[in-house]
Amino acid sequence: MPASPAQFAFTKNRRILSLWFPRLGAERVLRAEPSLAEAALVTVSQIGNTRELATTTAPAEARGLSRGQPLSEAVVLCPDIITRPAEPGQEAAFLAALRRWAGRFSPWVAEEGPESLLIDLTGCAHLFGGEQALFDQVHVDCADLGLTVRAGIADTPGAAWALARYAGGGGVVAGRNGDAIDQEAPATRSRAGKRHWVKGGAAPPVSVAGGVVDRIAATGNTRRALAPLPIAALRVDADLCASLARLGLRRIEDLLGLPRAGLTRRFGQILVRRLDQALGLQTESISPVGAPLHFAVRISFPDPIGLEADIMAGLDRVLSPLCEKLRAKGRGARRVRLEVSRVDGDIQTVEIGLARAADQPDTLRPLFEMKLKDVDAGYGIDRLRVLAHVTEPLHAVEHKGGWAVAQEAAAPPTDSRLMADLIARLGARVGLDAIQRTRPADSHIPEKTDVSLSAAWSEPEPPGTWPKPDRPRPLTLFRPEPVTAPDTPALPFEFRWRGRVFQTLSALGPERIAPEWWLDDPNWRSGVRDYWRVVTQDGVMLWLYYAHGGLSSSGWFAQGDFG
Repeated sequence: MPASPAQFAFTKNRRILSLWFPRLGAERVLRAEPSLAEAALVTVSQIGNTRELATTTAPAEARGLSRGQPLSEAVVLCPDIITRPAEPGQEAAFLAALRRWAGRFSPWVAEEGPESLLIDLTGCAHLFGGEQALFDQVHVDCADLGLTVRAGIADTPGAAWALARYAGGGGVVAGRNGDAIDQEAPATRSRAGKRHWVKGGAAPPVSVAGGVVDRIAATGNTRRALAPLPIAALRVDADLCASLARLGLRRIEDLLGLPRAGLTRRFGQILVRRLDQALGLQTESISPVGAPLHFAVRISFPDPIGLEADIMAGLDRVLSPLCEKLRAKGRGARRVRLEVSRVDGDIQTVEIGLARAADQPDTLRPLFEMKLKDVDAGYGIDRLRVLAHVTEPLHAVEHKGGWAVAQEAAAPPTDSRLMADLIARLGARVGLDAIQRTRPADSHIPEKTDVSLSAAWSEPEPPGTWPKPDRPRPLTLFRPEPVTAPDTPALPFEFRWRGRVFQTLSALGPERIAPEWWLDDPNWRSGVRDYWRVVTQDGVMLWLYYAHGGLSSSGWFAQGDFG
């Protein structure tokens, strides 16, 4: 839907800068390995069963390599190619660092895809001497960083995106797809304007006053700047561009005079929406990434300290403002680190973990006090820094009064808070990962009816909700152990287990349990089992079973003790 006049007026006054880093992955590798600057370096990604070039460097492109090319073809063209695996996680972190760098031009910066940024320059360009000066400064900074950049400035994000990738000359283009006008040879471009375009082929040349489309579109000149660009500049997929090309529609100007209703019926809403966004007829927001949450407080001492009581006094002074910061953001700390800086430059760390998120100093202080004995003060400590590096949302607790308090007092006491404090104290000694709790699991296999979880990162099972088995189960369940007895399904009167001979007094069974047919469990390759609850003449109550045999041999085994 077209925007209202007020929205259109607001959109007209915006100025957007789009930055595209077409060699981001390869140039990230070059920053770590500068000796490869002159080599044909590429990064490779796995697409299905094919390994393709993800990004390339300028020397690699000079040898005929391009992104999206199969690696087997690239090796034929360039036998001395040097490859590195594409690392999307590392490249995303690198782009995030570039986003922080771009904050020098405007506070409104957003990431657009895996290798581009969108910057709202509204009201900021004059601080750098105008848009052209800012545009030049971007290229100077990127050259200093060893990065290739394509930039475009326009009234809308869509137009800036299009100009950064398809306008101007001498830039890097992602592959040879027929829409990249500056990839065509000069002779081809000269002949292109003289022939009649019927189907297929590359787009006609860009014929404007300067010979190529300027990558800075003047305010209010969006339509004219976009008109000579290929339809791919509207951020639509290649299949849609190919369908339009078969009808002779290859440039954005070919779409401007066509009825919108017909375009929507034939090609869907995405084409018209992208066109309206690029022209500013439909608003498109830029959502910058907020600053990461950071909770840290430090204190410096005029004179070095070394006593444990002095360290605790300093810790009391930093824990209170730290917890205030947490409460202001509605967060609770799960892991907190204390950094102790000595006068000789050494830094020691003490880290605590909590079973439940906390934002109160009284919860954190005892845990630190337990671990301060490991701190060596040396010649003295001149600074303390406390950092809550793992936090989670913590909802405020409503304080109760009156009748609610009386009802809560009459109810059975809950020990969730006490248990959380106990887990935190034990975790300070042995580590939180060493403390486990058991939760029920839905399985008919005896050893899979429960699962062990980290006590600090899981909630206990509510009382009375643990499912009861339909038949008695042993108090102690262990891995199956062989029992010396005749290899027949009949329950033996006498058997040998753990070096002792037992005689059967009474037995209850059999209970047949079949393995999970949808899983290949190595412990159940002996096939169907018949379980017996056996009471021996010595008073020992065992859980025995006979395995009928499958991929492994049959026989008798003991798996539990009823105590």
